[in-house]
Amino acid sequence: MSSAQIHPTAIVERGAELGAGVVVGPYSIIGPEVVLHDNVELISHVCVSGITEIGAGTKVFPFTSLGHPPQDLKYHGERSELKIGAGCTIRENVTVNPGTEGGGMLTKVGDNCLLMASTHVAHDCRLGNNVIMANFSALAGHCVTGDFVTIGGMVGVHQFVRIGSHAFIGAQSAVDADVIPFGIAIGNRARLAGLNLVGLKRRKFDREDIHTLRTAYRMIFSSEGTLRERVDDASEMFKSHPMVQELVDFVTSNTDRALCLPRNGSSDS
Repeated sequence: MSSAQIHPTAIVERGAELGAGVVVGPYSIIGPEVVLHDNVELISHVCVSGITEIGAGTKVFPFTSLGHPPQDLKYHGERSELKIGAGCTIRENVTVNPGTEGGGMLTKVGDNCLLMASTHVAHDCRLGNNVIMANFSALAGHCVTGDFVTIGGMVGVHQFVRIGSHAFIGAQSAVDADVIPFGIAIGNRARLAGLNLVGLKRRKFDREDIHTLRTAYRMIFSSEGTLRERVDDASEMFKSHPMVQELVDFVTSNTDRALCLPRNGSSDS
């Protein structure tokens, strides 16, 4: 802790571990089982509690609460954990809760995530890397996201929902069903609105890969046959294509939630 910069008004309880270059700003409070890796910066008025680990280079803005007990009536004080990855930006008034016995005892946020002001990540959530949550969006307990997911402002996501990698959730949506990888969902209740083509192009996905994915998407969400038959057909036709297989694996996985589908059976993306 010798190289950490701790403001005189901050409280760092005995037992906390602070890496090199850590900055603890005014009126921040760090609990005794907290680990802050190198170059973490808490700007001011940040409270970090519980068994919480924050990765190197993460920056936390004022009035954020990390690691305090979950808002789950089934929680009974179990020693669950919160792990936040490296290089994240966590803006003002964000709340992230640790896990519970019923969800694996761990909440995890990946590397390079951006949690904008007043977002909430509930107990037992698992966020991938490079996830963006815009202002006032919230994940209920046990939600899982892949990498490069973008969640628009004022979105509410139901507990146990999965959101696949590179998906985009439109602002003010209420999401109560699983959203496929590479998909767009929007509305209350949210419905599938095609593929996140803009996001895929911005991330430099190959043009032919996007075209193949689009063909597979139209097959899977057409109106002919059953969904299982259409998924099997797409899997067989594109069995060597990793993006299509990721989509197929997501759709066929066992889950607690229904699958988010197009509103009127349309598969146009």
